[in-house]
Amino acid sequence: MFLLMVFGLATAGISGCTRKTPPPRPSTPGAPKPYKVMGSWYQPLAHSDGFRQRGLASWYGKKFHGRKTANGELYNMYGVSAAHKTLPLGTWVRVRHLKNNRTLDVRINDRGPFVRGRIIDLSFGAAKKLGIVGPGTARVEIVALGKAGKPRPDGRPTYQPVAYDRGNFTIQVGAFTDRQNAEKFVRQLDKTYLNAHITAYDDGQTVFYRVRVGKCNTLAKAAEYENHLINHGFPDAFTVAE
Repeated sequence: MFLLMVFGLATAGISGCTRKTPPPRPSTPGAPKPYKVMGSWYQPLAHSDGFRQRGLASWYGKKFHGRKTANGELYNMYGVSAAHKTLPLGTWVRVRHLKNNRTLDVRINDRGPFVRGRIIDLSFGAAKKLGIVGPGTARVEIVALGKAGKPRPDGRPTYQPVAYDRGNFTIQVGAFTDRQNAEKFVRQLDKTYLNAHITAYDDGQTVFYRVRVGKCNTLAKAAEYENHLINHGFPDAFTVAE
């Protein structure tokens, strides 16, 4: 999300180099301007006709509550909204949880998620209705329904950068419904990783014991560490803001 959410571990340092690249040109005349986040360029779509996508959904909450979203609205974590990297702002999409088959219509009012493997960031309220808050992520299908409302009359881009990349981030590597299993996992992680801990969440039906490791203060460091964990035996690792 453009308000968004990640960790540097005490393990190997990761180094690399980048080169400057020019922004892409809009693929369609009149399309929104491209934008750059963490060194990558994104080209928003001119329209959402026929858009359908499957992938991983996540959610964002307190850290961004009350901040401006990419279209200038104030983010309400208890409302029903979502962030997408390229769909036109204002687009309504139907989100279907592929495991429990729950569906919910949400409006795109923000940009993100800028974490590998995720296609949509839901507000806390939307994630709760879909049953995603406890586990943190879920496989979903999103289908564009159309766009409500009028574009800004002055034609200016609605992209508004905010300080999404700084804060307290950690990496989730597992979620259990049995606390003893979570504690056993933490003891194993403690042998190798820093700050292994449990965060419990009760969604009203089930208590999830979410196991997380590491601590960092920028999204870039967290993304590096997430990749490190994915490549070292934790394929489902993902970043969260605490």
